[in-house]
Amino acid sequence: MFTSEDGAIEKTMDMRSKKADMKQLKLSITLPAMTSITEAELKMILASRLYENGQLSLGQAADMAGISKRAFAELLGQYGVSLFSQTSEELRRDILNA
Repeated sequence: MFTSEDGAIEKTMDMRSKKADMKQLKLSITLPAMTSITEAELKMILASRLYENGQLSLGQAADMAGISKRAFAELLGQYGVSLFSQTSEELRRDILNA
């Protein structure tokens, strides 16, 4: 806390990054030898599903996948995930109510 010029007491906030607050879990997966999936693809699959389920933000999911937010957003469609969380019906209603 500190006192401003007008004598008011103000409280400062600790602005830690969300990345630092994220719980970290290391995961080891054994795949059959015939599987040609890469580590990067596995990260993208997991990150995209966690984003789709609302468990990670776009930025958190991108960090998990090891790519930029823009690249992650551009790749979501390839993994069957929409960038938008609204259904087409919800979007239509929003447009009609605008």
